Amino acid sequence: MASLSCVLRSGRVTVRDALNQAMDEELERDERVFLLGEEVAQYDGAYKISRGLWKKYGDARIIDTPITEMGFTGIAVGAAMAGLRPICEFMTFNFSMQAIDQVINSAAKTNYMSAGRQSVPIVFRGPNGASAGVGAQHSQCFAAWYGHCPGLKVVSPWSAEDARGLLKAAIRDDNPVVFLENELMYGVPFEMSEESLSKDFTIPFGKAKVERQGTHVTLVTHSRYVSFCLDAAAVLAKEGVECEVVNLRSIRPLDVETIEASVMKTNHLVTVEGGWPQFGVGAEVCARVMEGMMGPHRPPH
Repeated sequence: MASLSCVLRSGRVTVRDALNQAMDEELERDERVFLLGEEVAQYDGAYKISRGLWKKYGDARIIDTPITEMGFTGIAVGAAMAGLRPICEFMTFNFSMQAIDQVINSAAKTNYMSAGRQSVPIVFRGPNGASAGVGAQHSQCFAAWYGHCPGLKVVSPWSAEDARGLLKAAIRDDNPVVFLENELMYGVPFEMSEESLSKDFTIPFGKAKVERQGTHVTLVTHSRYVSFCLDAAAVLAKEGVECEVVNLRSIRPLDVETIEASVMKTNHLVTVEGGWPQFGVGAEVCARVMEGMMGPHRPPH
């Protein structure tokens, strides 16, 4: 972990290292936390997110599983119900379809139908959405799929700060959390503040972040597509169009207040995501904005 410490001191951190450090700190902080999944231990993870953790915490805390998502996800959910705090890694979220019964019918519905009395403190995490050189079966974005389900919290980080703060919050949360990373963001470095590198740093769920201020149009997005929106905003600024870029960070709960406040200012809204358009995150954002704009505080035009 020495090289990671040097990176952290410099203030420039990749998303991969931010996730790794968040898990390391939470494993150290709480002995109930453990990580399981395919190749997470001796191989250091398919994408090296768990690099160095097996050597530090051993077989009891960092557990390699067979290629059986339904099986190891069920084990993780049962462990959460019994008082442990598992981090269940899917090598890709497309493989969570093998375990979707455990995620929804076991974890989400137990928590929801018991009105929170039966907590299921588990994090389901891994790369989500399209990547380079993969087929359609490995390119799905699950933000809308899991964001649809009561009992789940669903987050979608973009930056290293998002990844670190949201993952630490997810591990500490008493509810099941679906944590949607993006494979193409793992190696991207971001400047991080001293505050965000603190061991106590967390980002609350349901709080979006305005990544760029603007007055003409609101761009609402999440995950890797924040980068695209910021690039588009820079191009449009040269033409006199000032875009406000809203990074959702949290899909469920959704920060409607921040979105509405921005649209009240700009009077225009564009949603950008990597999922399918029908019944997508963008569709929900548009619906919620329209409902809000029909109220007493709607803009003059």
